Amino acid sequence: MHPVHIVPTILCGGVGSRLWPLSREAHPKSFIRLEDGQSLVQKAFLRGATLPGVSEVLTVTNRDLFFKIEDEFAAVNPGDTATAFILEPFGRNTAAAVAASALYVQETHGEDALLLILAADHLIADPQAFSAAVAEAARLAADGGLVTFGIRPHAPETGYGYIEAQGTQVLRFVEKPSLEKAEAFVASGRFYWNSGIFCFSAGCILEAMAKHCPAVLAATQACFAQSRRRAQGQRFFQMELDSARFEAVPDISIDYAVMEKAENVAVVPCDIGWKDIGSWTALADLGEPDPDGNLIRGDVTLLETRNCIIQSDDRLVGAVGIEDLIVIDTPDALLIAEKGRAQDVKHLYAELKAQGHEAHRLHRTVHRPWGTYTVLEEGEGFKIKRLVVKPGASLSLQMHRHRSEHWVVVSGTAQVVNGDSELLINTNESTYIPAGNRHRLSNPGQLDLVVIEVQSGGYLGEDDIVRFDDIYGRA
Repeated sequence: MHPVHIVPTILCGGVGSRLWPLSREAHPKSFIRLEDGQSLVQKAFLRGATLPGVSEVLTVTNRDLFFKIEDEFAAVNPGDTATAFILEPFGRNTAAAVAASALYVQETHGEDALLLILAADHLIADPQAFSAAVAEAARLAADGGLVTFGIRPHAPETGYGYIEAQGTQVLRFVEKPSLEKAEAFVASGRFYWNSGIFCFSAGCILEAMAKHCPAVLAATQACFAQSRRRAQGQRFFQMELDSARFEAVPDISIDYAVMEKAENVAVVPCDIGWKDIGSWTALADLGEPDPDGNLIRGDVTLLETRNCIIQSDDRLVGAVGIEDLIVIDTPDALLIAEKGRAQDVKHLYAELKAQGHEAHRLHRTVHRPWGTYTVLEEGEGFKIKRLVVKPGASLSLQMHRHRSEHWVVVSGTAQVVNGDSELLINTNESTYIPAGNRHRLSNPGQLDLVVIEVQSGGYLGEDDIVRFDDIYGRA
């Protein structure tokens, strides 16, 4: 049999609400950095890119996260792995993401090419065992199987779904069970944790979707045909799914839509050091606790404190006489929770979202295609930001109706369009942009441009912006 072509496909769409306040809608948990400095999404990229014979990694994500993911991949990709992106205007669950990926792989590599579906927020500690499991999954998928990876359970975990199997044949999928059922599952030796990792050929998964979820496939095909495409040689491809047509795609997971209904589903039982980083306790399990059972990160000083998870990004946290708490301090939000209720943080996140509170969506530092901005201070009628513009990057040509802006260059040289004028502003120089003026800020230099922006006006929301031109396609 000829070697099959495998396209690792990373699904990067979840928020990770149980890891609030570190995880936000615009900065989900896949961007959380671990002790080695790599983010979860970087680890997912390397997991796929380093498999034998892989030449391209496909990623499906929200279009607002694209530039951040592109930067994450560029930092770890030596340049010999091609990157392709399918950008969703909004979430439609994993069935839509898999359908779009399969259509792309079929069109680009043929219906026999295999998709290896990976989550952006998992950890796998044993890359050799993972590579061996992928080889076995590829063999089964090349024979027409829809393959899932089953993790051999080492405890009766109630937070995961289970797969019952006989050999490699899947008998049934089971939702997250009660503790009593989970104990029976583990004791039987027939059940595995459902990892959410899949492998199948483009042709087989599209055929299965045509049979089991035809509405998902038809709507995705219609969207796929009308989507915008951009390519740079053989090393980069981007598809932005058509927003109006994507809205018609049913919101359903690939598990419910296909895997639980299809007859040709197989499982590869494996021990690959798999972890789903779904909560603060799961993230803390990756570190080494101190002698009192505390897991600390950042500037933290403890006195008679036991079995706590404490993290501070920005300032000193002191704790005296507390036990079994989670304390997560970020520049704009503080979480305090009982350790045993780590799963309930998602309900707090949902409440913030229902209130329309910005803390569910944004950090104080916000990533943009051109760089970042950090809100330093704000009050009635004013807001102060620190802008960092990457070399060669440019904000859109834009206008604000309700605010004026004053830019002071702290470091670097700024190229500025201000109304009818175009000028260069050096360090310690400034310019004033009245409300209603078209303006643009660019960095023509080789180093980061740092600017302090002072906004004044009756309304300072981020939606007070009219874009006339934008090199990132946001106009």
